[in-house]
Amino acid sequence: MLFNRINLFRQERGLSRKELAELVGVNPQTIGYLERGDYRPTVELALKLAQAFGVSVETLFALEPFPSLAEQLDRRAAKETDHD
Repeated sequence: MLFNRINLFRQERGLSRKELAELVGVNPQTIGYLERGDYRPTVELALKLAQAFGVSVETLFALEPFPSLAEQLDRRAAKETDHD
């Protein structure tokens, strides 16, 4: 399975599925399929999506689930506590 953060980045940038689809040259339904994990992008599409968001492909896609925001914040807080 391929995991992605497309929805997170799209919403963070205030883009609709239609707007993102136009940026990368696909149908808006394709964006929905990608966000739900129902469709795996081609390498070309993965690169276009990463470029549209200004991030690396590895930031946008992964083979393992991404840690939740709560987990990331907990880790960051623990590191800051260790440095105090």
